[in-house]
Amino acid sequence: MTRFRYGLALTAACSAVLLTACGGGGSAVQSGAAPASLSSPASEDAAARDESTAKEPQARQTRQGQAGGVASGVQAAQQERQVIYTGSMTVRAERVAPAVQQAKQIVTEAGGYLSQEESNSSGDTEASAMLEFKIPTAKYGEVLRRLGGELGKQLSLNQNAQDVTLKVADVESRLKSAQQSLESLRALLKRADTIGQVLDVEREISSREADLESLQAQQKELATQTAMATLTLRLVGPVAAVEDPADEPAGFFGGLKAGWQALVSFTQTALTVIGALLPWVAVSVPLIVLVVWLVRRDRRRPAPAPATPDTEAA
Repeated sequence: MTRFRYGLALTAACSAVLLTACGGGGSAVQSGAAPASLSSPASEDAAARDESTAKEPQARQTRQGQAGGVASGVQAAQQERQVIYTGSMTVRAERVAPAVQQAKQIVTEAGGYLSQEESNSSGDTEASAMLEFKIPTAKYGEVLRRLGGELGKQLSLNQNAQDVTLKVADVESRLKSAQQSLESLRALLKRADTIGQVLDVEREISSREADLESLQAQQKELATQTAMATLTLRLVGPVAAVEDPADEPAGFFGGLKAGWQALVSFTQTALTVIGALLPWVAVSVPLIVLVVWLVRRDRRRPAPAPATPDTEAA
């Protein structure tokens, strides 16, 4: 009986070991990778395609990153624009003279200056003034705002901006070429042997120096115009008439108005001339009449009778 029990226990243990081994081997084969000896050519090609497909986006990203790095490292040089600003403003002020002084003070505080002034002080209400200012470009907008808001009522504002960047670059390039040419000519003058060669080179040097001075003047003028904006300010009194070119009619009526104004202006000029000549005419006409009368009286006197022989004998 005891042997039978030991046999059953041994049989059950062996069965359990066999079942455990079979289960572990099956799981190992299912979960593990297939051995190289058991892999087919089709499976190898599929695996290679999958690997290349997985690596292609990474390579593309790498190339894009490198290209982006190179492009980002190159910075486009932006040339500073050279612009000439000009403007004109009309302001109606209560009193023109104080407004003129205030405008000068505003421009001076901004670093500008007065370049031209014309004024007409025909009464406080009909007075007018024309001022031309040079204003730093950086303060141009601020000065416009202050002049239009602090002096009185702004009636009109016209602005113009001209980009002269290419012109400035052209003048600078021509200036450098002229300087190099002049230096070459001066070096050639030192190697001249004859008087004729010296005279020819000196004549050419004089011509190039004149061109160089002209280019330098153009460069200076452009630098001044781009650094300082030009503003023409017109100040008018409370009742002074202001003509706005935008309100003028065009076409037939515009021509009719222009012709009428020209006729009125000619008539006024003619009357002014006549008025200026009238005092001279009033003084000179009597003198001319007197001179003419005296001349005619002398002509009307009878001539003396010719002498006869008897009168000569006596």
